[in-house]
This record gives sequence, C-alpha cells and structure tokens, in this order.
Amino acid sequence: MTPTTNIREWPFRLRPPQILAIGFALVIALGTTLLALPVASETGQPVSIVDALFTATSATCVTGLNTVDTPTTFSLFGEIVIVLLIQTGGLGFLTLSTMVALLLGKRITLKERLLMQEALNQLTVEGVVRLTKYVLTFTFICEGLGALLLGLRFSRDIPLGQAFYFGIFHAVSAFCNAGFSLFSANLMDYRGDLLVNLVITTLIILGGLGFSVVADIYTKRSWQRLSLHSKVVLTTTFWLIVLGTILFMALEYTNPLSLAPLPLNEKLLASYFQAVTPRTAGFNTLNIGALRPVTLFLLIILMFIGASPGSTGGGIKTSTFTTIAVAVWSIIQGKYDIEIFGRRLPRGMVLKALAVAAVSMMLVVTVTGVLLITEQKEMEIVLFETVSAFGTVGLSAGLTPQLTVAGKLLITATMYSGRVGPLTLAFAIAQRLGRQGIKHYPEEGVIIG
Repeated sequence: MTPTTNIREWPFRLRPPQILAIGFALVIALGTTLLALPVASETGQPVSIVDALFTATSATCVTGLNTVDTPTTFSLFGEIVIVLLIQTGGLGFLTLSTMVALLLGKRITLKERLLMQEALNQLTVEGVVRLTKYVLTFTFICEGLGALLLGLRFSRDIPLGQAFYFGIFHAVSAFCNAGFSLFSANLMDYRGDLLVNLVITTLIILGGLGFSVVADIYTKRSWQRLSLHSKVVLTTTFWLIVLGTILFMALEYTNPLSLAPLPLNEKLLASYFQAVTPRTAGFNTLNIGALRPVTLFLLIILMFIGASPGSTGGGIKTSTFTTIAVAVWSIIQGKYDIEIFGRRLPRGMVLKALAVAAVSMMLVVTVTGVLLITEQKEMEIVLFETVSAFGTVGLSAGLTPQLTVAGKLLITATMYSGRVGPLTLAFAIAQRLGRQGIKHYPEEGVIIG
C-alpha cells in the first residue's frame, strides 16, 4: 500500500491530486477577483468578469492566451497581479508555501512531502525538500539574470525604470513558460535582436526542462551518471528544437507574410525562436495567423508534446512522447522489452504514458468539436487554439480575441485542465478509487489491427 492511500489526515480526506486541483482553482479565483477590480484596469472601468477569469486562468496556468491586450487593458496593479499569478502558477503554490515554511524554520511533515512529490511530479518522496530548495534557487537566479539582460536591452528603447520593470516581467513570463508580454505586438519588434531572442529562448528551455533534470545535471555533471529520465528529457528536447527549427524554416522560407522578406540570419533566428516557443511558452516574433496551414500543424504537434515533467510547462510532456515512440518502435521490431539508453522501461510506465496521451487527445478532440459549433471558424484555427490552451502555450492564430463567451469559458477550462494535468484532474474529480479486487477473471485476447 502506497503512502498516499494510507494517509487519513488529509484535510477533508482529500488526496494530493485533489489538493493540487483545488489549490490552483483557489489561486485563479483570487486572481479573477483582483483583476476584476477597477484599480486593475488602465481606464478605471473594470474588465468583464469573464475576461478577468480568462486572464487569471491564463496567467496561473502559465498559458499566455489573451482575450484583451495586456498593456493597454490593465494598469500597473493589474500587471503586477498577472506576473505574481504567473510566478505562482509556474513554480506551483505548494513550492512557494514550502519556501515560506523553510524561511520560517518550520519542519516539513510527511503529508507536505507527499504533496510536494505530487506537485513536482517525482517518483518517490525522497529528497523532495532538497529538490524544492534547488527549484527556488535556480528559478530566482535564472529570472534575475534574464531580467538584468533584458532590462539593459530594453533601456535603449524605453526609460530605465520601465525597462527593468519590463525585463522582470518578461523574464518571469519566459522562465515560467507563460508568454505574457507587455508589448502589444508581443516580441515581433525584436525579431532580429540576437540578445532578446537568446535570453527569452534560454529561459524558456531552462524552465521547461524540469527541475529534477536541472538538479540531476548540477549534482552529477556527467552524461554517463545522469538518470534515465534526464537523458530522455535532454535528448528529446534537443531533437525537437533542432528538427522544429529546420522544418519551420523549410515550410515558411518562401512565405511572403513570414520569412520570405527577412535576411538569412533573421530567417534562422525567427525559425529557432518559433521552434522553441511552442514548447509551452507562447511568445512570438512572427505573425502566427499568417503562417501556412502545414506550419500551424507542425506547431500543433510541438505544442501537444510540450515541455518536460516537473517543469513550468504543459503538454503531454517530452518523456511521455518518447516513451510511447520507443514502445511503438519496439513492437514494430518484435521486441517484448521496451529499451532505451541501455535500460528497460516498466510496462506500467508505458501504460501510464498511453493513458496520458489518450486522455489528452480526447480532451483536445472534444473541446475542438464544441468550439467548431460555438465559434464557426476554420478547423485548423480552432484546433490550433485548443491545443495551445491545453498545452498551456499561449500562441494564437487570432481566434482567442474573437471568442464568444461560451468559447472563452471552454478555453478557460481547457487551460486549467492542461496545467493541472488530464490524468491528475481525472483522479482529482473521482470520488474514491475503489480498492483493487482480489478476483482475477480468465484471460482472453481480442483481435488488434
């Protein structure tokens, strides 16, 4: 019996997945209330409750989709609320509460360690407090350096104080894979700026690797000594970025509305940026609505895969994708064991990966179908927006600002599901998992294929 099934002291007998789901919902509710206040509006007229809910969910779920223009709609107070929601959603409210407890010298109990295990997506409870310390230290170092570099660059275009405020906002938004920008054109005006592009993409990649991978690299410092999980994440991330860059450039090279007018160096930089940002970040240096349908399909695939477990990003995760790919390849080769990097994957882990992908696919298909009815838009645009919401990416092909109230609420629910995790959410809303029966029925096969 696992520790989580034997604990009787959970508040209201809630399990860790339920606590995570409710916690995110409470943070969203608080954010909605604050963003709906007149003081959060640039004009003094409060935004609608639906738009406040949408923005709070998008920020907390580190997505970046917007029904309103952030810099022209929200005041300084509203923008600060948004960046705090991004930080809370990116790190997780449990990580931040653990930080407060550690600063106060409070002892972290077993219940809290079990919650941290669930929040950080770890296999065991061992070392979760130490990992939390790594998470906080690494996050603030990355965001601090990113804010400094971006602030210095932005100071060439806007006043110094505002430049560093913009630097902090964009560094937090990038590391947490949120994609919120204080520029109405997002980062399109910095398409050819090497510093801005490299700082933003580096923060996105570091935030999307997963904190356990970063801690593993820091402690092991050798490829041979890295865990299997770290090797899978790093290898998958590398190839997704490389292949994504090559394919994006090939598909858009002659598109007069995107890459065609740009010099070669800007073509390469923009292609690299747009290969990184679908990994749940949401920034863009090109007009996404002007991309070719086949390019949108490429971005949909990248968005659906997403970042890595235990990171600030969403999607089904890189390790899930690779596990399924390796399993399929093993079956094609006629192998019973599923092997990668000289290790054999447990079959239960493969089944979990298939479950995550299947539940995610069903969610995307269902939401897309409903949005096709409510929004009356083209299939590729609706699918793109749905996957962007599910993967907590934030890229938009132009549909989000035009959503009906029903569409806004549906995308809001999709962002929440994508951040909490389809499988975790399914467990969270279940009443109680029944005990595994002691009866075993006779085995019989079915015809496959």
